[in-house]
Amino acid sequence: MKGILVFLGIAAVGAFAAVLLLLRPDGAGEQPVAAGATVAASGATPATSGATPAASGATPAASASTVAGESVLLDAEGVVIEELSGDCADSGYPYLCRYVRQRLLAEDPRLLARDGLTIRTTIDRRLQRAAQRAVDAHVHREDAQIATQVMIAPGEGAIRAMAASRDPADGPGFQQGTTAMPYTLAAALAAGFRFDDGFHVGDEYRAQGLSRFKDCAGNAVGDTHVAVHNRKKGGDRLVTLRSGTRDAVNTFYMKLEEQVGLCETVKMAQRLGLRSADGKPFREFETFTIGITEADPVSVANSYASLAARGRFCEPRVITEIRDGSGVLRTFPSHCAQVLDPAVADAVTAVLSDVLAKSTLKGIGRDAAGMPGEGDAHRTAWYAGYTPDLASAVSLGDTRGALRHPMIDVTIGGRHYARVGGTSIPGLIWKKAMTEAVRGTQESRFTPPDTGRFGGCHNACPN
Repeated sequence: MKGILVFLGIAAVGAFAAVLLLLRPDGAGEQPVAAGATVAASGATPATSGATPAASGATPAASASTVAGESVLLDAEGVVIEELSGDCADSGYPYLCRYVRQRLLAEDPRLLARDGLTIRTTIDRRLQRAAQRAVDAHVHREDAQIATQVMIAPGEGAIRAMAASRDPADGPGFQQGTTAMPYTLAAALAAGFRFDDGFHVGDEYRAQGLSRFKDCAGNAVGDTHVAVHNRKKGGDRLVTLRSGTRDAVNTFYMKLEEQVGLCETVKMAQRLGLRSADGKPFREFETFTIGITEADPVSVANSYASLAARGRFCEPRVITEIRDGSGVLRTFPSHCAQVLDPAVADAVTAVLSDVLAKSTLKGIGRDAAGMPGEGDAHRTAWYAGYTPDLASAVSLGDTRGALRHPMIDVTIGGRHYARVGGTSIPGLIWKKAMTEAVRGTQESRFTPPDTGRFGGCHNACPN
């Protein structure tokens, strides 16, 4: 049996729409909206599937005018983005439009029936441009694969940028692969593991019994028929938390999850902010730790933002306020909670900083941490990471069906790839966008880990 790992009893990739926002490269034609004013963007060219203006380098310049009864979207500075169309079919930014509509529906379904709304979002135009340029540099709109990137402010949950290589229509969320490993790492460090604790592992893992893994309902879900393999052969060897994360060793993480607990890993992912793309409960299988969850970049970026914020989780949000035609204001404040011991979050960050620094990406010239994500048999690829002030996740997969169309011997963005991994296209998009995003901003630093608590070896030490 070949490949990175084999999943038995796993359903096909579920459907979830990635979010696409295309903003103008400059402020021409944009007008701030005064309190109580209703402004509509006319003349914007709707983005159609496979032909988005930003992907081709030409973005629509909307002219703003006061039109009674129309609802509009604004960026974080109060500049008009576009009208909020009824069904988003004519929107120049259909996935921002749909995402906003989903948020409105969740908050108060009656809002969708009202006209004349002015909706301010959290989008930052500078970061949006950086994200879109990075995506366009590596994935073309005519490619079968689609790349999507989301940026989120840690400690706020504010979505600052959403970019995609093309209109993804009703494309799926993608299995997050090894970007899921930090959830188990956080659970292990919270349980008392140290950086140099380790196990002797080989290149294949099989559960030795049903009871080796239990879901959160207490059911024994270990499967002795499931064989998990490493991406790279290394033979029998000692692997530690540091080296197992740095090299994304699947068999090590299966053993670590077995020791820490499947339910504990699932709960950690939930607390940090991971959600399934289809909104359904997680599939609590033993392979959870190596990324069977089908997620979208908003969810993955937000879970990493919780680590960047030293264990402070905030619900992701794209709307800050809504004003109706009569000037009545409704605000959407952030909702945050401390979900993880800050010292544990700092320890995870220390490990992920080492992962980034020792990868081919090297870093972005600032304190940064990251983790590549590679799914089963190169069917999906991710990169997720953060600085103290900004978290970002990039996903890549084939919307025709990741299971049927793995990224092996493919041409993407005009370049041929024998195999696509997390540090190739997604990692390069992440690095380019994040490097531009931090340029000119005040430098901040991660809190160093507590080596007295997490350094050395304590549990699971080699004999």
